[in-house]
Amino acid sequence: MRGAAPERVFLLGVEFSQQSIGGRTRWAVEESLAELMELAASAGGEVVGQMSQTRPAPDAATLIGRGKVQELKAALEATGADLTIVDQDLSPTQQRNLEQALERRVVDRTQLILDIFARHARTREGQLQVELAMLRYRLPRLAGRGVAMSRLGGGIGTRGPGETQLESDRRRLQQRIRKLESALEAVRQQRGRQRQKREAVPLATAALVGYTNAGKSTLFNRITGAEVTASPRMFATLDPTVRALRLPSHRRILLSDTVGFLRDLPHGLISAFHATLEEVQRASLLLLVLDASSPDRDLHRAQVERVLGELEASHTPRLEVWNKADRLSQTEREALRAPMLEQGGEAPLRIGISALTGEGLPELLAAMDRKLPLDPIRRVHLQLPHGAGKLLHALYESGVIYRAEANDDGLQVVADVPASLLKQLTPYWRDEN
Repeated sequence: MRGAAPERVFLLGVEFSQQSIGGRTRWAVEESLAELMELAASAGGEVVGQMSQTRPAPDAATLIGRGKVQELKAALEATGADLTIVDQDLSPTQQRNLEQALERRVVDRTQLILDIFARHARTREGQLQVELAMLRYRLPRLAGRGVAMSRLGGGIGTRGPGETQLESDRRRLQQRIRKLESALEAVRQQRGRQRQKREAVPLATAALVGYTNAGKSTLFNRITGAEVTASPRMFATLDPTVRALRLPSHRRILLSDTVGFLRDLPHGLISAFHATLEEVQRASLLLLVLDASSPDRDLHRAQVERVLGELEASHTPRLEVWNKADRLSQTEREALRAPMLEQGGEAPLRIGISALTGEGLPELLAAMDRKLPLDPIRRVHLQLPHGAGKLLHALYESGVIYRAEANDDGLQVVADVPASLLKQLTPYWRDEN
C-alpha cells in the first residue's frame, strides 16, 4: 500500500529592517528560507515554491500587508500548494486573517518545529515535553468563540450566560498543562535520583551540544559504540542518551547526546525540554559541535551560545569540535589544524574532526582528557605487596601503567591514576627515587 502524498508546501520568508523586533539575530532572508526548506522536508512536506519580503515592520493584521497577501495567493494557486509556512511567529489574529485571505492553511515557524518534534519524540518523556510545548503554544490562540457559544442554564439562580466554550477550552488546556508539568517534574526528580547515584561514584560528565544537523549523534555513536538515530533530517535526536566512555587515561566518563539547537528556538520549547537539557546544565565539559563545512557556522555558534546562556551554562568548560572536516578543501583542513589554544594554557579549544571517517577523534579524546576538571590524573610510584591483585586490577581498569617490575617485596609500579583511586593507594606510595 502506497503512503499518502506529501503535503505541497509554499515558503514565505519575511525580514524586518527594524532588527530590534523580537530580539532576533540577523540572518539574511535567503539563509532563513534555506533553513526553513530543511525544516519543511523534516516535517514531510514537499516544497513547491517560495517567496520573500523585506519590510520595515510587521503588519498588525497580516504580518506582510494586503498587497503581498494578494501576490502570495496568486503564487499558491499557480503552484497548487496546500500549505503556507511563514518563517516568523504569527499572532493569532495574523494567522486567522491570512488563512481567510489565502483560503489555505497557514502555519508559522514555531508550529512547524513543534510538528517535527512530535514526529521524532520516541520516549514517554519526549512525548510529554512535546505535548506541553504544543499546549503552551495553543493556549493564547484560543479565540473567536466568546459569548455566542455560551451555554445557558435553566432554573432559578442559573439564568444568564454560563461558561463560554472558549472559557471551557481554556480551562481544559490549563488543567492538562498542569498535569504535564507535574509529570515532567516527576521525571526531573527521577533524573535527580539517578544523577545522585552516578555522582556517588566520581564520574565526570560531558555533553554534546550544537546546532541541529551538526553531526552530534554521528559523533556520539562513533566514540561510544551507541546506535542513536543519526539522520540528515533536522531534530532527528530529541530524547537524551547517556553512555559511558573510556578516555585515553582510562578514566571512565559519561557522555550525553542532546537535542540540537536552532535559530530563535522558541522559549516555550526550551522551557518544555528543561528536563532533557538538565544534562547540559550539569555537565563538567561541553563539546560544542559545529559543521565546519557550513557557511553559516559562525551564526550557528552564536545561536548555541545564546541557548547556553538561557540554560545558565555559558561558563562551563568547553571544546569546540569542528565536525565534517572531510568536506573541506586541503587548504581549509590545514587551517583548521592550526591550534586555537586556551588563553594562558596549552589545552586546545578547537579540534577538527570527521565523525564519519574517524579523522581527529584520538586528538579529541586526548583534549577531553586534559580539559575535564573532575577526577584529575596524577602520576604515582607504588610498591604493591604480594597478593594485591585487586589493587593491580583497579590500576589496569582505571589508570595507565607505565612500568611494573617484580621485586622481593612485591611489585614496583609507575602509573597515572585518577584522584578517586588515590586514597586506596596512599599506603603504597613510595618516593620517586
